[in-house]
Amino acid sequence: MSPTDLPAEIGILLYPNVQLAAVYGLTDLFNLANRFATARQSSRSPALRVSHWRGTEASVAVERVFDTAPGTPPGSPTALILPPTFGEPMTSEEAVPLARWLCERHAEGTTLSSVCIGAFLLAETGLLAHRMATTHWVYAELLAQRFPKVRVDTDKLIIDDGDVITAGGLMAWTDLGLKLVDRLLGSTIMLEIARYLLADPPGREQRCYSSFSPRLNHGDEQILKVQHWLHASGAREVTLAAMAERARLEERTFLRRFRKATGLRPTEYCQHLRVGKAREMLEFSNRTVEQIAVAAGYEDTGAFRKVFQRITGLSPGDYRSRFGVSGRT
Repeated sequence: MSPTDLPAEIGILLYPNVQLAAVYGLTDLFNLANRFATARQSSRSPALRVSHWRGTEASVAVERVFDTAPGTPPGSPTALILPPTFGEPMTSEEAVPLARWLCERHAEGTTLSSVCIGAFLLAETGLLAHRMATTHWVYAELLAQRFPKVRVDTDKLIIDDGDVITAGGLMAWTDLGLKLVDRLLGSTIMLEIARYLLADPPGREQRCYSSFSPRLNHGDEQILKVQHWLHASGAREVTLAAMAERARLEERTFLRRFRKATGLRPTEYCQHLRVGKAREMLEFSNRTVEQIAVAAGYEDTGAFRKVFQRITGLSPGDYRSRFGVSGRT
């Protein structure tokens, strides 16, 4: 079985005091999504693989302890979820082995995601530094104190940074689960699951303009390193030369390998990242379009408007009128 034939795998990490309702609820949600997706395929092979991961007694290794596709070749999950807990956040000392393991998976292309207190373990990896992240509002101040480099924003239920996703309250696992279904199986399956479960789809996914879902599990480590850098920096003030240098590749070779790995040219990839940030600001803030253009990395507002219209099909003003919570343009 070639890598392209393998089902997308969503792993759920079992760590101390994990909320079992979230673990089993997510497992059921993804199994249901797999059922709906395979029903549409002629091969009937699994479209989605769900696994549970737990640290050993020595807390040094992490192993797969549950698998809906046990005969499938082993490998790193496409996405990993850190569910909420009913206990206090793990201390930095307790989190070291798991944080190291999570960093290794992230380096292999796994998208890391957290719900509620799971954000503390995710922050221990250092991958949330200088990024926006959310958690339960009760723990927002503590998260900001323990990890001052993380920009905590509890006004948002989900913050999707492409390679890292954080979700807020205890029950936000349903929103995160639907978001991952949308990313891996498409909006049609996600909406079918939402209707079947009588759950509200995540805000952006129920709209006719899908969010950017980057390819991260392509196996090209040098290109993945550049992608992680772009996501962490918001693709601001980057040049082709800087990207090629970070990948330690000649520019021509970098361009070829980047497009092969991601399906996009570097410029297009950066535009999608910047427009994604701009969409969030248009939806949830009262900033002017000019201010948002600058915040998204565009000094020329006219150029920003053209790129935004091309990617979303709407002007920034029309997008805010349709999807913004404030309605101010």
